[in-house]
Amino acid sequence: MELLRSVQGERVLRELRELRELRELRKRRTHRRRIWVHSITRSRNQLGEYHRLIQELRLDDCRFQRYLRLTVAQFDDLLARIDDRISRQDTNYRRSVPAAERLSICLRYFATGDSYRTIANSFRVGVSTVSIIVPAVATAIWECLVGEFMAVPTAEDWRSIAAVFEERWNFPLCCGALDGKHVTLKAPGNTGSQFFNYKGTYSLVLLAVVDAQRCFRVIDVGGYGRSSDGGTLANSAFVQALQSGTLDLPTDLLLPGADQRGPQPHVFVADEAFPLRKNLMRPYPGRILPREKRIFNYRLSRARLVVENAFGILSSQWRMYRRAMEVKPEVAEMCVKATCVLHNFLRRSEEACAVRGNVPVVEVEPLPDLGRVAANNPGREAVRVREVFTAHFSAEGALSWQDTIV
Repeated sequence: MELLRSVQGERVLRELRELRELRELRKRRTHRRRIWVHSITRSRNQLGEYHRLIQELRLDDCRFQRYLRLTVAQFDDLLARIDDRISRQDTNYRRSVPAAERLSICLRYFATGDSYRTIANSFRVGVSTVSIIVPAVATAIWECLVGEFMAVPTAEDWRSIAAVFEERWNFPLCCGALDGKHVTLKAPGNTGSQFFNYKGTYSLVLLAVVDAQRCFRVIDVGGYGRSSDGGTLANSAFVQALQSGTLDLPTDLLLPGADQRGPQPHVFVADEAFPLRKNLMRPYPGRILPREKRIFNYRLSRARLVVENAFGILSSQWRMYRRAMEVKPEVAEMCVKATCVLHNFLRRSEEACAVRGNVPVVEVEPLPDLGRVAANNPGREAVRVREVFTAHFSAEGALSWQDTIV
């Protein structure tokens, strides 16, 4: 009996020993030895994209601009503005990524929309490093440039915008064209269908007001993709400012040559996805319309085209808008704001003015939540204002070619 017990005990010990060896073998196979700095990352200063390719591109301003969307002078100017906010301190263990390289990584992400891993491999840094650099630099760009390049329009600014709209696009008392743009995202986690839009993709919404020179004047970022343009507008800071009277629109004025029609409010033009309001004009619905309504739709669409052009310029310059952004919604929102203010920064610089013109960008400060606006049923005052514009465009405000177009 004792002999049997000793044999069984040895067998149990042997099985335990074999099990322990198997666990150690599996552990060695699944958990590779961790290293402080990978050999590929260690050669960043010699073979990294910033230290090799970008330094060579600085000798050719055109190639540098096509690569990072900024000229060398614009890059250096932007770096000087945000250097203090994006610089990191060296430690006894490793050197930090220089501010110029951090800015290059962020701009390259904006310009291409590539994945963090692709950018990390080309710049020879870690993927986690890129995931920290992009939102940090985007935040610094927004906060450092917003004060100088984004002044909220005053009543005099709105008058200037309306004057240019009347001169270039023949739409008087117009303060801007309104539209929304869906910024495609990879499906965010734990959000259900909030970001799922009618196109079958996931997105957040950029709502913008553009002036006659294709310049962004008001932006509102972060609307859920599932909301319609009208729903996004109803919950935006812009419409709350418009309703509460804090947008500082000019007082009502007479239409050119139409003193008998009385003073009319300044308006914004939008497409049929938006509701008709006293200060927001949309086209008449339907296909079979009388001549006066077709002329109004033509004049409104002609003025509203500038916002479509502005979105086209933005997405053409920053190719991240042409891909699904594989980042969190809050990071995507900050990247959108950063590209908008960079868009403004480039337009205001002297070198970009000769090619593209100025594009100032303004965001309305968030206001207290006033709830959703009323239903899309237009009020009597809104209908009356549109009828006055309709009659004006067919009478004293008629254009020589509009009958041929409609």
